[in-house]
Amino acid sequence: MADDRHFVPFVSSDSNMKEFTLRAVLIGLILAVVLGAANAYLGLKAGMTIAATYPAAVIGMALLRFFKGTILEENITRTVGSIGESVAAGAIFTLPAFFIAGVWDEKTFNSVESYFTASLILITGGILGVLFVALLRRVMVEDKELPFPESVAAAEIHKSGRSGGSGSKYLFSAMVIGAGIKIAGDLRLFATDFTTFFKSGIAKFANGHSIDGGFLAGGPSISPAYLGVGYIIGPRLSALNFSGSVLAWGLMVPMLLSMLGSSFVGDLNNGDVESAGAWMNAANVVWKQIVRIIAIGGMLVAATFTLYRMRGSLGAGLARSVKDLKRATQGTGVETVRTEKDLKSSWILIGICLSAVLTFFITYFIFNTSILVAIVASSVMIVLAFFFAAVSGYLVGIIGSSNNPISGLTLTALVVTALILVACGVDSTHGGVAAVLGIAAIVCVAAAVGGEMFQDLKAGHILGGTPWKMQVGDIIGVVIAGFVMFGVLIILNQGDINMGKQLGYIGGFGSQNLSAPQAGLMATLSKGIIGGEMAWALIIAGMIMGVSFILMGIKSPMLIFVGMYLPFNTVFAIFVGGLIKGVLDIYVAQRRYNDKQLATVENTGVLLASGLIAGEALMGLVVAIFAMFNIFFAEMLGLTAPSYWVGLVIIAILGYFMVSIPARKANSVK
Repeated sequence: MADDRHFVPFVSSDSNMKEFTLRAVLIGLILAVVLGAANAYLGLKAGMTIAATYPAAVIGMALLRFFKGTILEENITRTVGSIGESVAAGAIFTLPAFFIAGVWDEKTFNSVESYFTASLILITGGILGVLFVALLRRVMVEDKELPFPESVAAAEIHKSGRSGGSGSKYLFSAMVIGAGIKIAGDLRLFATDFTTFFKSGIAKFANGHSIDGGFLAGGPSISPAYLGVGYIIGPRLSALNFSGSVLAWGLMVPMLLSMLGSSFVGDLNNGDVESAGAWMNAANVVWKQIVRIIAIGGMLVAATFTLYRMRGSLGAGLARSVKDLKRATQGTGVETVRTEKDLKSSWILIGICLSAVLTFFITYFIFNTSILVAIVASSVMIVLAFFFAAVSGYLVGIIGSSNNPISGLTLTALVVTALILVACGVDSTHGGVAAVLGIAAIVCVAAAVGGEMFQDLKAGHILGGTPWKMQVGDIIGVVIAGFVMFGVLIILNQGDINMGKQLGYIGGFGSQNLSAPQAGLMATLSKGIIGGEMAWALIIAGMIMGVSFILMGIKSPMLIFVGMYLPFNTVFAIFVGGLIKGVLDIYVAQRRYNDKQLATVENTGVLLASGLIAGEALMGLVVAIFAMFNIFFAEMLGLTAPSYWVGLVIIAILGYFMVSIPARKANSVK
């Protein structure tokens, strides 16, 4: 452990300031549910989530200001409020895979039994993450070699709030705007998407034979959330993401369509080989059943490459986790200082044992595996959850929660679990796929919660928070979020199924509106390894493509394959958001702002983008609830034939304000 004797927290360790109050916890729980639900919506549609630490900090500060709350109460609210995003990440990366893999059909997915099972999985993983963090907190959080960049930024937000600074008005205003645009689009006041198909003869041969083909083209989705995502990840990463979509729709789909020819189109569309609609349908079938499988193979290589690039950090994290576990179990003396008190080790060990028992219960009694498989599964889960929670925390300490490769860690856990269970004799007829997905889900939630909690504990360490109170708050948070989050998934899934019936597409997880790329990858791999259903030719083709991207020196190949996997309109909108951020970057570079002004630009822009995302996501949940009961207000009001150009004007207006507001805010800072 690094020497931390000279560190002085913002609030002294002997302070009796109010901290773990009912109002702080309740506000945090509301934020955990709201921000978790918003991230679930965003992740299922765009394949990405945003760190909830900053929105939770800003909203918590704004609400507690009415009650004259203390900075330590704000710290508790932020800690509890941000944990919901981690539970949501674990949920969306894995639980939709039960539906996509066919383990749970539409009826089963909506059942009380599945709700109970999924909630138990999420809560088990979440509590495990909290317990492992409590076990390892001191060495991780107090290590001066780990900068924890986002923790420092979150702590600064709280400190600036004490001196009168706040960005809550930008966040709340953007939320209202995002929600308003979402509801206007669903009421068909304007078209949210534009797609067309350009058909042409590709080639004619001397024998009179010709090849027909064409390509699908469209515009960006009119979505504040997608713009916000692109704005946050920036122009370079959004361009990489868009390049994958261009590769899929500009090269692979047209090429495959020309090879399959008119007969393929006619077979799909009752003999229709002339209309643009028939060719558009064929293009979507080729993309879903061929191109997206290739993208999954590429994501597999990209995830492996990401972990390989972090091999130094991963190895150090694994070595440290073993060392820290020894220190924690041996004890280093009784700490009496408030800012150094964690949950008691005895309670932590009891909780870990109970989590193992719950995993055995889920695997044996619910997924109907053998006793051997259930014992092995629970043992593997404990080991993987511990290591990945520790590694996740270590990576967050270096690169921050926003860049934490949770999906890559989960993918590793899934493959390891699948191979071990296959060696134990499990197969798809005895709950093998379900058991693998269940273990991967628990590990995923534990790793996500571990990373987020280490980040919050570091911010609390800087502010002078009490660790055990933050840990208790997070346990309450993961339990509440665990019970709520699968309900959110049910609403989104069933709402999209009903919406698909209304608009003529097959809805549910994996559809054009709820792509769930990580869950699709998990479903494909689990079925492929356990049930032998993997389309190896396409998977290998994607893997070879992934290797070629790595050889070309592309640093983020995962983004390219996610771009191939997501709908074109979605990725285009994310790209537009990145371009907006690029315009702001150019303006800022020309103005030569100082460090304080640059930080103001960055913070204001992130709050605006986060507000747009949260506003649309929350309104999207409301729309999905009505769709779940087959209530469609646009149909009831008879609103049809909207204009897409109105949506483009809205994007332009949003882009103007997302550049001008941060710039004006920076100009007012000296």
